Amino acid sequence: MRVIARAGREDIATVYLAENSEGKVVEFVESVQPPIPREKKWVLIVSSLYGCPVGCRFCDAGSYYQGILSKEEIIFQMDYLIKQRFGDISVPVKKFKVQFARMGEPAFNQNVLEILESLPQLYNAPGLMPSFSTIAPYGKDKFFEKLLEIKKRHYSGRFQFQFSIHTTDEKLRDWLIPVRKWDFKKMAEYGEAFFEKGGRKITLNFALADNFPVDPHILLSYFNPDVFLIKITPVNPTHQASRHKLYSTLTGQTDCERIKALQKAGYVVILSIGELEENHIGSNCGQFVTAHRNSHKTIEGGYTYELRKL
Repeated sequence: MRVIARAGREDIATVYLAENSEGKVVEFVESVQPPIPREKKWVLIVSSLYGCPVGCRFCDAGSYYQGILSKEEIIFQMDYLIKQRFGDISVPVKKFKVQFARMGEPAFNQNVLEILESLPQLYNAPGLMPSFSTIAPYGKDKFFEKLLEIKKRHYSGRFQFQFSIHTTDEKLRDWLIPVRKWDFKKMAEYGEAFFEKGGRKITLNFALADNFPVDPHILLSYFNPDVFLIKITPVNPTHQASRHKLYSTLTGQTDCERIKALQKAGYVVILSIGELEENHIGSNCGQFVTAHRNSHKTIEGGYTYELRKL
């Protein structure tokens, strides 16, 4: 595995492209959250698959699929970023988040479990907090049972777990995420088991396209606000979102009423819009620089940074 290119800004986010011996390309990201300095919060976003077989309607990484990454290939991504930044395996960061969310649904790769099992021993990182985002694919119950065991054994009170839902309309959800997956009832049961009293709440993530509902009454019938919180993000500018006419005008002002309704239902609501410059870098969720490079098309509001070969 070797890094072949990068794009981005030191003070926001950088996307790296690496190639294995077979010519398969993987992407991974390091980012900060201005104005929080790097020594207080640093985020690595690593891939677990070459592409993704799910094909979410707004995700460019789902435009092809070439298999899973090995344990060594996943570790390579973290090693490269950590050693490039700090010179060795020590990470002197108060909140060091490792997200398994760049390319691929992580539940499709058993190697992710091995990584999580060994991660606390791989690096000297007191601030380590894994972040696992999933659509909860059907048939992966054993994976999630093992994930729960690992979390209890190694990460009590410092594990971020997120279900990617995107809408409470089941038909629209099936269209957005066109594979079999857990229903809300099963998600809620697992989330209740994963949650630790006094610990981090389970995140229900909604990358909201315009006119896609988030009904607090439906949520309340499954998800206890004492256990679950809501995170709302925009649909980022991608080729797939453009192709399927999925757009987002989400701002703190335009979505104020929807947020108030969720808060009135008892949920903590996080509006996560982030740095718009990340859309131009191509580091946001759903974006895939390799797909953009191969498309030879422009996307309004995204993918404007030129890749620099290394």
